[in-house]
Amino acid sequence: MSELSAEEHQQKSQETLRVIKAMEEALGANSNEMDKHFHESFRWMGNYGCGTKNNLQEFRNNWQLPLRAAFTDRTYKTDKFIVDGEWASCFGHIEATHSGEFMGVAATNKRVKIAYMDFWKVSDGRIEDNWVSVDYASVLAQLGVDVFNGHGWEAYDSGAKIPNKPGAAGEGT
Repeated sequence: MSELSAEEHQQKSQETLRVIKAMEEALGANSNEMDKHFHESFRWMGNYGCGTKNNLQEFRNNWQLPLRAAFTDRTYKTDKFIVDGEWASCFGHIEATHSGEFMGVAATNKRVKIAYMDFWKVSDGRIEDNWVSVDYASVLAQLGVDVFNGHGWEAYDSGAKIPNKPGAAGEGT
């Protein structure tokens, strides 16, 4: 792609944001008509525990529908969008009711907060790539499951645990 003028870059950024917000609105409205938002070559790449989806059908079958089954009464709350030409990102969370099985945890009917970060590449007016990080460890903690089995690094934050220093007694140099 050739270099864009400042005005063209701003227009491209505005178009990218429009595409992303329209898709997010469709997800929030439980739309099943997502083709208009996603490119034919769409890829969805999530952090560990979320998987990779190589097309819209995989995204729908292996992410969207399982999320809807596990968490109902969803509200999407994006805190901030950042846009740069054909790229956009955001962070926010979903507030939802845990009403179906999630990672082996039976429905609790608890309200949970599902934090996420998204990075999108938009081509030809549709989303081509989507890198995602969803904080499943936090969701599971809200449901009473500690995936770190008491070894989370929050103990360092509170001072309850002191990190070993390299070269300390008992460690190789």
